[in-house]
Amino acid sequence: MTHSLPRRNVLTLGLMGAALAGCGFRPVYMPTASGKPGVAERELAAVEVGIIPERPGQLLRQALQERFASDAGLPHRYTLAADFRIAGEAVGIQVDNSATRIRLTGSVNWVLRSRDSARVQLTSGSARTLDGFNLFADQYFGATLENDVVQKRIAENLADQVALQLATWFNHRANPPAG
Repeated sequence: MTHSLPRRNVLTLGLMGAALAGCGFRPVYMPTASGKPGVAERELAAVEVGIIPERPGQLLRQALQERFASDAGLPHRYTLAADFRIAGEAVGIQVDNSATRIRLTGSVNWVLRSRDSARVQLTSGSARTLDGFNLFADQYFGATLENDVVQKRIAENLADQVALQLATWFNHRANPPAG
């Protein structure tokens, strides 16, 4: 089944797009006029993601590598170092002090450095996300599996945030605002 937008919605979207273009809006991952990858895609592909310790760190590193397409065979000009942490807290406390929900907070602080001999810090940033899962009585194995799933979701979400921050920085560096 296909859905089509009513003519009025298409017109509204077109006007909004024209208004945004007039104020200097450009998509972050916009390709060049010839259809080749844009600045953000080219620069992200040149980022090598450093080792991030422990299993959650491995998940974040893999997610970042997927977003950067860093296996494209291009020479790496940048190194991304990340400090990744996941903290948990029990919420939904019962009368007997048992928890029924675990809330996990994932945070990453990152630094982008050049790969030249000076290893100059080019930019840095941070990202944070929340997620959680329910605990059920006598379901230890289920809680362990759910914890793994939530940690992967956290890594994916943080990778999206870091990739967007870096893409924005690369675009801004290549096209500084007129001023």
